[in-house]
Amino acid sequence: MNRNKLERATEEELLEYFVAIAVVQDKAMRQGENAKYNRLYGEMDAVEQELKQRAGDQRRALIPLYEHPNAQVRLKAAIATLALAPEAARQALQIISDREEYPQAADARGMTRAVDDGTFVPS
Repeated sequence: MNRNKLERATEEELLEYFVAIAVVQDKAMRQGENAKYNRLYGEMDAVEQELKQRAGDQRRALIPLYEHPNAQVRLKAAIATLALAPEAARQALQIISDREEYPQAADARGMTRAVDDGTFVPS
């Protein structure tokens, strides 16, 4: 989705796009399609930035995704909202880790460590 489409998209459309990207990322990761995963990373970042720049930082709309059945969706939503809902986001990461939902569990643990040691500062 190009920048103009993102700017014109409703919040609901952006959330749907976020979920769709994460689900395809999950599939790409499991199939070893690294180039595809990396391209999707950029697309997801663009969606997050669009939500962030909207009045009141609309990344908050991602918080309900902590309950999504797909671990990649939950992981990405938690990471995207660490600055806005740090306790709830960390809990979502901890659940992924505790359930050992791999490969996302490793990313959840790594993100928690990075926040704790200051190598990642949520913004």
